[in-house]
Amino acid sequence: MTTSLNSFETAGKANIEEAITEAITEARTTCEQDGNSADCAVAWDIVEELQAEKADQQQAKSKKTSLENYCDTHPDSVECLIYDV
Repeated sequence: MTTSLNSFETAGKANIEEAITEAITEARTTCEQDGNSADCAVAWDIVEELQAEKADQQQAKSKKTSLENYCDTHPDSVECLIYDV
């Protein structure tokens, strides 16, 4: 097996779905050769890790405070200004 989780970690948020799809395809290909091999287990572990990362990103996105939500819609308001001292 040539793919590792690290190659999918660089995919970023926008491409996580694509990375999951690629990992599933690779896992199926790997497991067709030998369904009981360690490479097969690792391939599916990568799929699980990517799916968990996607879930974590979605959960983190939804856990914003009311101030963060306000600043997303009104970034130039006084409450949202960040000063670099």
